[in-house]
Amino acid sequence: MPLDTPANSPLEIVTVACLSDNYDFLIHDPVSGATAVVDVADAAPIEAELARRGWQLSEIWLTHHHWDHIDGAEPLRTATGAKITGAAADAHRLPALDRVVQPGEAFEFGGSLVEIIDVPGHTIGHVAFHIPSAHALFSADSLMALGCGRLFEGTPAQMFESMAALAKLPDETILYSGHEYTASNAKFALTIEPANQELISRAETIFKARADDQPTVPSLLRDEKATNPFLRAHLESVKTALDMTHASDLEVFTEIRRRKDNF
Repeated sequence: MPLDTPANSPLEIVTVACLSDNYDFLIHDPVSGATAVVDVADAAPIEAELARRGWQLSEIWLTHHHWDHIDGAEPLRTATGAKITGAAADAHRLPALDRVVQPGEAFEFGGSLVEIIDVPGHTIGHVAFHIPSAHALFSADSLMALGCGRLFEGTPAQMFESMAALAKLPDETILYSGHEYTASNAKFALTIEPANQELISRAETIFKARADDQPTVPSLLRDEKATNPFLRAHLESVKTALDMTHASDLEVFTEIRRRKDNF
């Protein structure tokens, strides 16, 4: 089952299902009343959730330029007056940005700090938004529940470094990723580590959730480290399973990505 917003979080976070398998996320600061959305696949579900909760949207944060993450941004800005934030590297292929950010920078939202993390691989200009006080990472199509994004623009080395950077975050970080791909990712992960008992247990929970039409996003970074093959290429047990005991971590990661592409 998906995680709730932690009780000690200063922010309320709501997962909004969009299109056939996308997730966007509303973030609300109850003190200031500020509300942001991470990615906008479609404006209508976001507007409906805002109306249901009585929230006024103030900010739109975009992770990368793919249509299924930005197509609703301009209509939503028109409807709400919200300001759009996006990465400088992607500014030429995003809706007009009101705030341009660079990896390593941070900005304030309500009373919380939002850190910008560079996560190229799926696309070159992809960024993640990390809110330490809320234990929240909005990773879109970089690190995903039991997977990582397909390499449409970047290289295996870039995605490997992106995964390594995100793996350094605290175990209690909640991963808000962009798609309901978890069941397929679980089936693939089991081909890499069929004897991983934590993975077997997690996969069973995921398959049941999907059979009951329940979401599997968000997930806990601790669980990703224990079961996600794209965070485990450095382990001797994984290298042995792939008959790559003398390979570098990057070579093993690249092989796992190749296998997933053909799965």
